[in-house]
Amino acid sequence: MSVNGKKVLHMDRNPYYGGESSSITPLEELYKRFQLLEGPPEAMGRGRDWNVDLIPKFLMANGQLVKMLLYTEVTRYLDFKVVEGSFVYKGGKIYKVPSTETEALASNLMGMFEKRRFRKFLVFVANFDENDPKTFEGVDPQSTSMRDVYRKFDLGQDVIDFTGHALALYRTDDYLDQPCLETINRIKLYSESLARYGKSPYLYPLYGLGELPQGFARLSAIYGGTYMLNKPVDDIIMENGKVVGVKSEGEVARCKQLICDPSYVPDRVRKAGQVIRIICILSHPIKNTNDANSCQIIIPQNQVNRKSDIYVCMISYAHNVAAQGKYIAIASTTVETAEPEKEVEPALELLEPIDQKFVAISDLYEPVDDGSESQVFCSCSYDATTHFETTCNDIKDIYKRMVGSAFDFENMKRKQNDVFGEADQ
Repeated sequence: MSVNGKKVLHMDRNPYYGGESSSITPLEELYKRFQLLEGPPEAMGRGRDWNVDLIPKFLMANGQLVKMLLYTEVTRYLDFKVVEGSFVYKGGKIYKVPSTETEALASNLMGMFEKRRFRKFLVFVANFDENDPKTFEGVDPQSTSMRDVYRKFDLGQDVIDFTGHALALYRTDDYLDQPCLETINRIKLYSESLARYGKSPYLYPLYGLGELPQGFARLSAIYGGTYMLNKPVDDIIMENGKVVGVKSEGEVARCKQLICDPSYVPDRVRKAGQVIRIICILSHPIKNTNDANSCQIIIPQNQVNRKSDIYVCMISYAHNVAAQGKYIAIASTTVETAEPEKEVEPALELLEPIDQKFVAISDLYEPVDDGSESQVFCSCSYDATTHFETTCNDIKDIYKRMVGSAFDFENMKRKQNDVFGEADQ
């Protein structure tokens, strides 16, 4: 909004950037936050060496958030590392996710003949171009269901599981009966992201995800945005059903449009479910990951008789988010029962022994209307996925409702002549 010439005032009741998805430092703060009053033991090293994400997510190398960061040049404030591996759970064990033809042929996930069929499927996806019917091989992108595409290549249930959940990154199996175009594009995104760096399709910023909102805050400030942390929001002022201002500490900041997260407008959101996240501190890499210092593990729902997948993200001292020799693994999933902690047990078993765990169960909220009348635009809560694609869709959706036209990446490019004192850098 700032780059597009809007006047932006950013108020945050917290003393830090990033709201729900901030990174907590020092470690003592994290213990306090989870009411562990005895604080961290000596063995955890210096509290200042820790930056622990409350909502861990990785960035797809070719995904929307990386595009946003590149186009707006927020990348100049951030350093990224490639996540070392992506794994999938099958029959109690974890396997590297094969996503190139060579890996498919070497993978232990499949038998010999299945490998060949899967390789054929990957070649089909790589060549698929929705604008060129010659690449369709009898598949109609708008009407053939993904279930039928799998059938065409004669792929078995296990392969369908990891393709849909670890490559296309769906959380449930609803996608099987929808037109296949979106799934094909998701698998392409995964493969193209992987092709950029080779080890995995994911990136993660040094010093944690808390760096992202700070990077965007700096960009906004260059374009005249004003930031106020530690600023309580007492009331949102409406006239004739439209927002006209925000009241804080006796003063009113007037505005025409308001963007906020669900915690600021409890009367404009509805609860849509819950997510459980368990942050685990380990003194060792996860078994069977080739001693990776960062990785993602996806446990497809069918493997553990659930309706939604379980995710594990692991990062470590290599990303400046933990003390030397320490690892942070976070297991998350959408809550389905009255005993959420039991639901993530399959993930926690992979992480043993665990030095310390912090359990968070959060409500998921979504706005009850599109904000066109009130001009109050509310985001959705962060879901259980371990990448930013769903979050970016939400941002683009809010942008479209506010401005009336779709978000255009090209428009976001920092104007060449907008130097604002940065010419000599």
